[in-house]
Amino acid sequence: MANSKITLNYFDIKGRAEIIRLVLTWAGKDFVDNRISREDWPALKPKSPFGQLPYVEIDGKVYGQSLAISNFFAREFNLYGKSNLDGLIIDQVAQLTEDFIQEIVKVIRAADPETKAANQKKVQEEAAPKFWGFYEKLLKESSGQYFVGDEVTLADLIAFDVVTGFVSDFTLPLPDSYPLLTALVETIGNNDNIKAYKAKQQ
Repeated sequence: MANSKITLNYFDIKGRAEIIRLVLTWAGKDFVDNRISREDWPALKPKSPFGQLPYVEIDGKVYGQSLAISNFFAREFNLYGKSNLDGLIIDQVAQLTEDFIQEIVKVIRAADPETKAANQKKVQEEAAPKFWGFYEKLLKESSGQYFVGDEVTLADLIAFDVVTGFVSDFTLPLPDSYPLLTALVETIGNNDNIKAYKAKQQ
């Protein structure tokens, strides 16, 4: 994988591809961040494995599904813990986040402005505090500052993405009442690779 050529294909937004970008960036792996315009997507769609984005090209071969891709790269770059139990903890965070995202989807797909506003209010007042609380609980149960002890894993990058990525467009800012999650996000955000990547996106 060290010498593999990687191209990540997605729209020019954070969305479902951001966690993949974060994993590769954290690992210091060079990759082509191919950002596709919505106008160009219909012509490129047949090239994608399942007719959707994101998809990744690794040495010319194409793979789809954002969770599968992020999990693969996390394993390749030693961000999936050291045991199956570590992997279970990481998978918990990933699955919780998928549940959280489904609440966001209800806002995006609302049929009318009233439903959209109601769903948005529910995300801000109910869903976000609930899931932030779940992350905080798992961090309290950890033996270190991260979800899996004292080593950064995919789980930490997922939580960072939740607080700084597209999910945050639908929530209020993370309050101080989640100190462990706040500290985690600050630590990940202060990584040199992540800081450089974020600076380029502004």
